[in-house]
Amino acid sequence: MYQNQQFSYQNWNSAQLVGKVRVIQHIAGRTSAKDMNDPLISAIKAANLAREYYQTTTIVNTDDAIIGTGPFVRSSLEESKKTFPWSQFIVESNGNVRKAWQLEQKSSAIVVLDKRGQVRYVKDGALSAQEVQQVMNLLPQLLKE
Repeated sequence: MYQNQQFSYQNWNSAQLVGKVRVIQHIAGRTSAKDMNDPLISAIKAANLAREYYQTTTIVNTDDAIIGTGPFVRSSLEESKKTFPWSQFIVESNGNVRKAWQLEQKSSAIVVLDKRGQVRYVKDGALSAQEVQQVMNLLPQLLKE
């Protein structure tokens, strides 16, 4: 959380995802994983979706980072939160989400949820241009529901 130019960390659980359409990006704490689905994130930024109905949630698995880079990963997340205060950033330090969702290591996964928290799209790994378009077509439909 970023308030009054201060960062604070708080516990989080997936029950907090209900109420808005969301794209969840789960990424390993390494640049190569972040870059995998950057075309989708760029398209979402360009779409300028209504913040009261849509939110991007980024879960960064710092357990899956290059050894010794954890502080840099957290610093990068804090800078992203300053730039995009309406986005949600989750630091996952023990790999539980990756294990529970059976995701690949050193990777990026995209999950689209409707406002009820139901999974409407999921892909582990880099999205193709066609898959990016599929997600971008799905989001306005979900926002109308």
